[in-house]
Amino acid sequence: MSEMSLRRAGCRRWRWLGAILPLALLGSMVGAQAQTYPDKPIKLVIPYAVGGSTDLTGRMLARSLSDRLGQPIVVESRPGAGGSVGHEFVAKSPADGYTLLFSAAGPLTVTPHIYSKLGYDPVKAFEPVMLVATQPLLLVIKPSLQAQSVADLVRLAKSQPGKLSYGSFGYGSAAHLAGEYFKMLAGVDIVHVPYKGSAPALTDLMAGQFDLMFDVFSTSAPLVEGDKLRAIAITSNERSSQFPSVPTMQQAGVKGFEAGTWFGLLVPTGTPRSIIDALSAAANKSLQEKEVRDNLASQGAAIAGGTPEQFGQFFQAEYEKWQKIVKLAGITPN
Repeated sequence: MSEMSLRRAGCRRWRWLGAILPLALLGSMVGAQAQTYPDKPIKLVIPYAVGGSTDLTGRMLARSLSDRLGQPIVVESRPGAGGSVGHEFVAKSPADGYTLLFSAAGPLTVTPHIYSKLGYDPVKAFEPVMLVATQPLLLVIKPSLQAQSVADLVRLAKSQPGKLSYGSFGYGSAAHLAGEYFKMLAGVDIVHVPYKGSAPALTDLMAGQFDLMFDVFSTSAPLVEGDKLRAIAITSNERSSQFPSVPTMQQAGVKGFEAGTWFGLLVPTGTPRSIIDALSAAANKSLQEKEVRDNLASQGAAIAGGTPEQFGQFFQAEYEKWQKIVKLAGITPN
């Protein structure tokens, strides 16, 4: 080979090395990051008010994950706009595993079909880590309401169009969609009153500020057991062992009604897969703890767990389901 050919071959070799070395260096940095993860406190963002179902469940998981990961997990509540405020914050956070999102279904699979302009895209902005649990809703009413059943409620609503009102833990939340779904299937006209979380909504329901609400077990069940609210139906396909006398919505006469919410752990898109796997493994082990399982069961929740891929498939199915219901119900931004 001539001297000129050798020089050209050498230049090509150096150009190739110049292109591949930065990639190799980046790969080693990501690998090193994953090996030392976590080496500082982690932030878990909950996009609802303190005291609500998502908040209570998220804090319980944070305590368990902190023990397993060996680092403090600081819970940060960022309520507002039906959960959108907290989701936007996480979507714009560094994808390094130190900002996590604990979300309920609404802001991920419902809100995007109602608002055309959000500060985040639920499909593109987040990566799934683990589906924690699924949870049906209870239809609860204020004690003074003259209704003992769903049939009574429907008759009352039809006799006073637009007079009754229902609360929810956020516009675009699972509770809101359940209310609109009920209106659509039962053919009633009731007014929606959104709140920033379950806790403030339930406080006003007990005070008689509105008439009914679809709410999660963790916050409404204690009030039902304390005779502060009355449960007249559950939104799952089967009755609850906690309230065996309460019929499902379908048993109560609202055919085809099935709704609920779920809780999941997510991270910003771009988070290294090794970190996602570490979080998923720790979270799945947390779900095996008796205290965690008993706590979720007491909320009427069905424990889930599983891989990030399984959560991703579940998320996609929910996203498409509620997209259809929002369209059929004619829900638009308020």
